[in-house]
Amino acid sequence: MAYPYVGILVNDSLYAGIPLGNTQYEAIQYYDEAGKKYGVTPCYFRLQDVQIDKMKVHAYVQKGLCFELKWLDLPMVIHNRAIYLDHISYLKLEEWTKRGVILFNRWNRYSKLRIHDLLMKNDSIRPHLPGTYPATLKNMKIMMSAYDSLIIKPTNSSIGRGVMKMDRHVRSWKLIYPASMKISNRVWRTVSFRHYLPLILRRKIQSRTYMIQQRLPLATFDGRPFDLRISAQRGASGEWGITGIVAKVASRELFLTNVAQGGEVRALSDILSTEYPHLNQEEVIHQITDFSLRVARHLSTELPYLADIGLDVGITSDGFPLFIECNGKDQRYSFLEANMHEIWKATYFNPIAYAKFLLDGGIPPL
Repeated sequence: MAYPYVGILVNDSLYAGIPLGNTQYEAIQYYDEAGKKYGVTPCYFRLQDVQIDKMKVHAYVQKGLCFELKWLDLPMVIHNRAIYLDHISYLKLEEWTKRGVILFNRWNRYSKLRIHDLLMKNDSIRPHLPGTYPATLKNMKIMMSAYDSLIIKPTNSSIGRGVMKMDRHVRSWKLIYPASMKISNRVWRTVSFRHYLPLILRRKIQSRTYMIQQRLPLATFDGRPFDLRISAQRGASGEWGITGIVAKVASRELFLTNVAQGGEVRALSDILSTEYPHLNQEEVIHQITDFSLRVARHLSTELPYLADIGLDVGITSDGFPLFIECNGKDQRYSFLEANMHEIWKATYFNPIAYAKFLLDGGIPPL
């Protein structure tokens, strides 16, 4: 019996690596393994591979140990693992939806300011949010009068690119900023100032959209701040669940916890038992899980067919959760880096399980 197809929408670089067996950080073999478990067949394609007028797609399908290209009927359920930022792509994806295709995580790059504004609507989430404003010259002054340490970040970047930090000293401020917006940037520069914002900062916030945030009082490990990457996904029941939690610890040289910026990964249980033995581990993890599920459920009431996100959440030294940001295209390899192989594998199984739920006519609960 032939299994129904589930589409995996991918970007150009991953697509090119499929026949070569080189899909970088995406372990697509787990999609196929999950397909066997749930009775579906994953197929892989890009936006340009779809002929929407004919409802056909030219897609890769695994056959044995290899992949072959086949013309297929466009799957009625598709998991989006690509990022398309232009308006034409948006309209194409909108057309798929109008023709009855369910594309979950359809738009997966949201402005950080928009996510903040959406979460501010929820009374139970609001106490966990940092003070946040759009980065204008006026708002910079307001935030500098309210806080001693600030984070300035692009509203649409990822993996820590372009993030700056400002700290108050006795009679001055110090700005730390990256020399470039590249992921590979390893050069950081500092400038001190008293009354007037540095020219480099003014140029940056006037040339693209940034946001200013209160720097959160994050708990530390070995003297370094850490936060948590939390995989929140819908699964076989359609309900939200927490697939895994891994801690990301900042390097000694930098304030960022992103692995791509020199951070390292650790098991949260190890950090809590080493640095915070006075805290009840079970209660702390329960608070983090409960908070993350509230965030996922609330966002899914505002963003249709949201189903697979990565949350960055900090905690205070008392274990109180603090929201940092939401990643619409979760970088799952933090779990691999932490040797959490079963959780890493589960992050691939859950979207396939959810796709089967949708194929069977399931209605995702709010």
